[in-house]
Amino acid sequence: MIDADGYRPNVGMIICNHENQVLWARRVGENAWQFPQGGIQRSETPEQAMLRELEEEVGTAKVGIIGRTRGWLRYDVPRSPQRARRRYRGQKQIWFLLRFEGEEGEINLQTSQPEFEEWRWVDYWAPVNEIIAFKRRVYWQALRELAPLIGAGPPPTEPQGLPRPVRMTPERH
Repeated sequence: MIDADGYRPNVGMIICNHENQVLWARRVGENAWQFPQGGIQRSETPEQAMLRELEEEVGTAKVGIIGRTRGWLRYDVPRSPQRARRRYRGQKQIWFLLRFEGEEGEINLQTSQPEFEEWRWVDYWAPVNEIIAFKRRVYWQALRELAPLIGAGPPPTEPQGLPRPVRMTPERH
């Protein structure tokens, strides 16, 4: 499902432990770390998609919802030979801040179609400097908006090299 502006609806998940560290996962076969995320299917609400994606990507949905972003955050996916056939411009995301309520042993990346092969807990703001450049602004926006909900403290100075904000036509869901 792609909207009129060429963006795929998606959910992003910032999963916190009880020390307010966040779950950071490495993609299969890559040296790329990110938060879990995934597409919203036509018949799903963002919350339903979030719970389904948690099961698919980290093997558990034992979380409590702390909050979510007020609106969609967008990023453009850079053009490349590998992505030449894609039919979308980028992704628009609702981000959820979640409290992990299970035991660490319940996090299981060996799902039916694994997306991640390693995970760790990191400081709340660390992902802003570690994520691939084209997603950096969205990570910055989501973390900054949701930080007050857990008292994560003020953000570090705005990271250098943030992509320009995506300019949109009036909101379309």
